[in-house]
Amino acid sequence: MSKPKIVLLGAGYAGMMTTKRLMQNLSIDDAEIVLVNKHNYHYQTTWLHEVAAGTIDPNRARVMISDVINPNRVTIVEDTVEKILPDQKKVALKNSELDYDYLVVGLGFEKATFGIPGMAEHALSIQSIDKSRYIRDHIEYQFSSYHNAENPKDELLTFIVGGSGFTGIEFVGELAEKIPELCKKYDVDRNKVRIVNIEAAPTILPGFDEDLVKYARRSLEDRGVEFKLGTMIKECKADGVIVGDEKEEIKASTIVWTGGVQANAILGESGFELTKGKVNVDSDLRAPGYEDVFILGDCAWVMNKESGRPYPPTAQIAIQEADVCAANISALIKGNTLKEFTFDNKGTVASLGGRHAMGTIFEGKKLYGLSAKMMKHVIDDRYLFMLGGAGLVLKKGKFKPF
Repeated sequence: MSKPKIVLLGAGYAGMMTTKRLMQNLSIDDAEIVLVNKHNYHYQTTWLHEVAAGTIDPNRARVMISDVINPNRVTIVEDTVEKILPDQKKVALKNSELDYDYLVVGLGFEKATFGIPGMAEHALSIQSIDKSRYIRDHIEYQFSSYHNAENPKDELLTFIVGGSGFTGIEFVGELAEKIPELCKKYDVDRNKVRIVNIEAAPTILPGFDEDLVKYARRSLEDRGVEFKLGTMIKECKADGVIVGDEKEEIKASTIVWTGGVQANAILGESGFELTKGKVNVDSDLRAPGYEDVFILGDCAWVMNKESGRPYPPTAQIAIQEADVCAANISALIKGNTLKEFTFDNKGTVASLGGRHAMGTIFEGKKLYGLSAKMMKHVIDDRYLFMLGGAGLVLKKGKFKPF
């Protein structure tokens, strides 16, 4: 009898950690494991805002898959997923086709524009290493253009960020740190530069404690970030945005959209039912109607039974989902009982650029400033340790005494 084949799609947080746990839970004789990713590297999605702002090198956020996943235990396929055929238990790739006994889908997110005219065409997005690096280069090019123009336009130095969620706020925090460096490099007056954060909701960082939100906003405003809250972007144009009921136009050469994400379009195209762009998975993380398909991370809504609402998809949740997913696949193979996913909230810390940060840990303990920033580094390095041990922490880790 042949070994069951487990195919994992996507080497994000969920895909990488599920692969690691499967390697620990199953012997080489128990199952064949195949990891599919369109690149030969994994990247820290939670660091992409720093790559986009230019405050860290792109290679710092990137880890070669074969450095942390033993290719003698796992077949690593570098290819692009085109469609899942769940009724045939197959995955169509750009250059080949795979069959599976168990499938784990962790294909990540795509930009959700909510039908805002021009947003898909004109706004940049922090989605990958390459797109984040493009944003970094684009921003620096605006400073260079302003410096070299005889009659430079103010919009060259206006940077609009749509969305005040986690990514948007962390990105404007990094921009607030990077802008003075670029001003010095290109001999630009800092007062000429605008960073404008636009949010339809009445506050930034929904879900955070009010005191933490006030601290974050004050920290960012003190470093030159402007906020337009309770303000909808009505249209995104090549040279700016139209906002609010008054149809105010803000001219800008750089527009970055962080206002929403949805599951990879492949899920909908493959016949999985979507709710607001994602799959509502069962409590054991399987896709409804499929006993052999698990959907994780940004592709899935996992319900919080207490609130009746889905958990917001974060790296922390994706990593915890990986543990349950790997345990459940092992249980299916060995004939054991499956687990239900229960989120253990260890807290959330948001970086605000430089030494600035805020958040909560454990039972709601609030952290501000340098202590929060150090905890953020500890959290990031803990993931690196889980993924690749002390060697990866020493190579890529962030924690260091200030």
